[in-house]
Amino acid sequence: MTYKIRVVAIADNGQEQVYDLPCLQRTGLTPETIGLSLAESKAILKDIQQIVVEHQTAWWMEACRQCPVCSQPRHSKGHHALSVRTVFGKITLHSLRLQHCDCQPHETKTFSPLAEVLPERTTPELLFLETKWSSLMSYGLTAELLEKVLPMDSPLHPSTIREHVCQVAERLEEELGDEQFCFIEGCQRDWTQLPQPDGPLTVGIDGGYIRGRNKEGCFEVIAGKSLLSFRRERQGEETLSSKCFAWVQTYDEKPKRRLFEALRSQGMQMNQQIDFLSDGGEDVRNVQLYLNPEAEHLLDWFHVTMRLTVLTQMGKGVPEKIDVGDEPYELRSPVLTQLESIKWYLWHGNVFQALQRLTDLEMDLDAAAFDSKNETLRKLLKGVEELHTYVERNQNFIPNYGERYRNGERIASGFVESAVNQVMSKRMNKRQQMQWTARCTSIAADTDTSAQ
Repeated sequence: MTYKIRVVAIADNGQEQVYDLPCLQRTGLTPETIGLSLAESKAILKDIQQIVVEHQTAWWMEACRQCPVCSQPRHSKGHHALSVRTVFGKITLHSLRLQHCDCQPHETKTFSPLAEVLPERTTPELLFLETKWSSLMSYGLTAELLEKVLPMDSPLHPSTIREHVCQVAERLEEELGDEQFCFIEGCQRDWTQLPQPDGPLTVGIDGGYIRGRNKEGCFEVIAGKSLLSFRRERQGEETLSSKCFAWVQTYDEKPKRRLFEALRSQGMQMNQQIDFLSDGGEDVRNVQLYLNPEAEHLLDWFHVTMRLTVLTQMGKGVPEKIDVGDEPYELRSPVLTQLESIKWYLWHGNVFQALQRLTDLEMDLDAAAFDSKNETLRKLLKGVEELHTYVERNQNFIPNYGERYRNGERIASGFVESAVNQVMSKRMNKRQQMQWTARCTSIAADTDTSAQ
């Protein structure tokens, strides 16, 4: 059986032009011959793309021959080859160079209509695929995948894809507004007149470290995720609306603007409740401030209990009893009891009692470690002192975790791990074996979160 494919181009005046494409031959039905193969579909799409683009450009250049002011024809200066990369292959076009009409002053004597319309020589759809795939895998793998899937005459070099991704990231950066200290607009009277907002937003932020190239060491990348509990227009939807964001701590100059735009893309209003969960770092918390008047800043329970778990494991390694003077003094059991009590007080938001217990535990461990040579005891004392400082600095951000948990509210930023895995681990660490600069990491994070 023979299949003929014909393309008919119909002009506005009704004139038709017919183009016959290569025929397809089928002799039988097997799993290998059923339908179109990938190679055949790529060849057909490439031929159709060539025909369509040539007709489009010919029509456009014919329209540009006439001056739009005085309607006089423009003289041709010649033509040159212009290559355009599309999703369906690279196309070489004949681009006319026309002379400007004398009726209006111009900076140049000649111009190319196609060069003005196609300044980048790469279609936005192809740029999107390059950016999307290169944000999930290396540039080399992206080049191989594009070659296998798309009808490309020659594969793109990884450095070309990297340059395209950098250009897209710079364009996205320019589209962002200026960085501000405060993004809260209006007053309470204006906020009460706003329509009823969607459900509360929960924003979790965490960080990680990326290997730097050229022996630059490691640098920190901040990644986060915002979850919208529900939309009032579509309350029956079960899937939560989520948005990822990331930036390089020491490189990005607009972290607060980036976070604000991510929240605004989810429909954030000034009368909407927002819960920010973080590890208590000042740099991360400063980014969250003055974004919304209804925002509540909370210390992530995961980071609190993680510190207590480490101290509990260390407490199991201290001596069961120590000699104080001539009498033995029990140490391990009281230490574990104190740590369990501290955890209970923090779980219920009783920071005052937790700090009192930490002070008592510090005094007991300091007295026990004074004449002791036990290294575990000294490490435990240092860990308790660090926990005391950590709780003291974040005491205004410790809620009643138990009450929030019973009410079905989030108390930990476990949902952020998927964002950290997407932006950092899977793209930059796991199985990639690559070293990064702060600029390249910022570009990859920006394009990855923007291409969701």
